[in-house]
Amino acid sequence: MNQYTHEHAHSYYSASANGMVPYPTLTEDLVADVCVIGGGFTGVNTAIELAQRGLSVILLEGRRIGWGASGRNGGQLIRGIGHDVSGFAKHVGVEGVRYLEHAGTESVQLVGNRIREHSIDCDLRWGFCELANTPSQFAGLQAEHTALKESGYAHETRLVESAQIREQVVNSGVYAGGLVDMGSGHLHPLNLVLGEAKLALSLGVRIFEQSPVLELIHGSTVQIRCAGGTVRASSLVLGCNAHLEELEPKLSGKVLPAGSYIIATEPLSAELAAQLIPHNLALCDQKVGLDYYRLSADRRLLFGGACHYSGRDPADISAYMRPQMLKVFPQLANVRIDYQWGGKIGITANRFPQVGRLSQYPNVFYAQGYSGHGVNVTHWCAKLLGEAIHAGHSKGFDVFSAVPHMTFPGGRALRSPLLALGMLWYRMRELLG
Repeated sequence: MNQYTHEHAHSYYSASANGMVPYPTLTEDLVADVCVIGGGFTGVNTAIELAQRGLSVILLEGRRIGWGASGRNGGQLIRGIGHDVSGFAKHVGVEGVRYLEHAGTESVQLVGNRIREHSIDCDLRWGFCELANTPSQFAGLQAEHTALKESGYAHETRLVESAQIREQVVNSGVYAGGLVDMGSGHLHPLNLVLGEAKLALSLGVRIFEQSPVLELIHGSTVQIRCAGGTVRASSLVLGCNAHLEELEPKLSGKVLPAGSYIIATEPLSAELAAQLIPHNLALCDQKVGLDYYRLSADRRLLFGGACHYSGRDPADISAYMRPQMLKVFPQLANVRIDYQWGGKIGITANRFPQVGRLSQYPNVFYAQGYSGHGVNVTHWCAKLLGEAIHAGHSKGFDVFSAVPHMTFPGGRALRSPLLALGMLWYRMRELLG
């Protein structure tokens, strides 16, 4: 199964997309204030932020809007920037850490507000549970719950003990408890980004699909060359994430593309769906190769995970993922799998997104490496890019860009194998612990 043609993956999302209208290919030379490369959440929302501030914007997408992770992911809209941000205090200070914690919650509301204000039909449902696989993990969730209450978190949260998990959260015997968060939720990601592209278009953004960038020519005016034409812009935004490849080598080595995979069952009966996930929450565990899953609007179980660092996709995604699903839900042994697909997410060494501008080309901005928190963090980073490009500065942009990021060792050929070995070590520790 080829997941990487120039059309959308054959996924549940593409099969249930709302009006996937094609955009034209670039066939002429054009000029804009800003050129954005990448038609996922980062690029589309950066275009929205800039257009709302009165700048002229051209967006170039090499394939289709939402073709990459933005249109393939698990659809979980979860608070947080990534792993624990307190460790970045030495780079951003105590106030900067508070800002990052604030951004982790406000970014979810930013997405919710955009959906509500512009009536984007993307099956948004509130409610998420972080699941503990072990008693020690549940102790960590208890500490997280206390911290949320002390911080004044505005949404309902509650701990669920292992004895109540089946009845209240998920009908499975593999969990030691969970932390429910009603300020997070789940949605149809492809329909979200398609709806946002329509919003960008209505604001005057010129969108071009099937227009891969062949060359960047830097200068006070950036030239972005495609096969059919060249865009000249005062500023450039790189929003390609795991698919940047060698377009900008100074950035590509800082993000590792990792495979993640999802299967979707046939539609379940209302009774069975309610038995599996009684309150229609999004769910995610804490294993190294985590499981994440939820119900779709038509009651399919969408089950994903098995983050894969080798650079090679499984030959049969369903055969790869179905055993993982059955460990959680053995009662689905006879349920048909209707869709299977994969995609690349951008992983950074410190699991924190990279936002900034190129030091040698200060009119080239970028955001990438969301490490599994892309639905909300892309939107927040787009806001920061909009502020920085329009006003010339942004406090939030400065905080994010102050966090340093290492380049993965080993060069292009060895990055994935080296990380795969490292993750195998962590999984062995998990099994032995």
